[in-house]
Amino acid sequence: MTDAPGPLEPPSPTGGPILDRPAFERLTMAHRRALKLHCYRMMGSLHEADDLVQETFLKAWRGRAQFDGRGSPRGWLYTIATNACLNAIKARSSAHRILEEPARPPSEGRAAAGPAAELSWLEPYPDAELPDLVDGGPGPDARYETSEAVRLAFVAAIQLLPPRQRASLLLCDVLGWSALETAQLLGGSTASVNSALQRARATLGERYPGGRPEQRSQPNREEGALLERYVSAWQAASLDGFVALLREDATYHMPPWRDWYRGRQAIHGFFRTVWGNFAGYRAVATRANGQPAVAIYARRHQEPEWRAQSLHVIELADGAIASLTIYVAPLGPALFGAFGLPPVWSGPEA
Repeated sequence: MTDAPGPLEPPSPTGGPILDRPAFERLTMAHRRALKLHCYRMMGSLHEADDLVQETFLKAWRGRAQFDGRGSPRGWLYTIATNACLNAIKARSSAHRILEEPARPPSEGRAAAGPAAELSWLEPYPDAELPDLVDGGPGPDARYETSEAVRLAFVAAIQLLPPRQRASLLLCDVLGWSALETAQLLGGSTASVNSALQRARATLGERYPGGRPEQRSQPNREEGALLERYVSAWQAASLDGFVALLREDATYHMPPWRDWYRGRQAIHGFFRTVWGNFAGYRAVATRANGQPAVAIYARRHQEPEWRAQSLHVIELADGAIASLTIYVAPLGPALFGAFGLPPVWSGPEA
């Protein structure tokens, strides 16, 4: 902090002591990951979430005289963070990020639409950055389980909502705040929050039966074995081995390319057009959005280095892959650093 306090702090205007530097650092450390996840859900961007958490803490530090210690420090920080997100959304060109263009039909064969840099694409979230699910659990009024509310499909779904509806749904249905608490945070009435919630739930209900993405089975030994087969198929450059792991009705998205595919046959048809572009692959297992993920390094023909190529987020269901989101260049390789992965593979056989 550039304006760090001296050894003694004067009283705040409310009569209580102002948070000193050690107390403030303890407070921010305790809430950093939960606030970052909240900002990510609001924005759909890992990088914007990082920036907004820093902005939240800077504003909190500069305005700490207004916090007298009698209210909830968590509520104080969430108020600052939520309003920072709403202001950031208002200032940018797109109010939400996407995994697919609305109403765009699935593609067939070779990808033709190309990467769309002008669109705002939903980014994945590293599991290493998730808050502790026990300490950061939702309140009793939450409608969504914590593990469900971090999944890529859920974050994509709530991006469809207008900003204040999105904030209301996250605060009430995900974090478990009451409508009264949410109204106090957003600066409106309880009736306005309840109205926003009703509209938000109706919008999600149009996209998903029951108002939420389909529930997937919990990880088990069988799905762990399937993930190992996925890694092995890429390591062996086995297109047929990879495709065999897909459900017949699987979907495949490839941000930042506009093209997307539905069905095992269509996905196989696309990959057949690009599989030979590289001399081989190296796969590193990781996790994103509470889901299994794989980072792929690839070596081009006549080149010695294995470079970051794509980041795969995998949705498993009923012993097969139900949905596959592969972040390809230029977006995919740029995400490796956030997952603690180097841009060039330095493992065995490199």
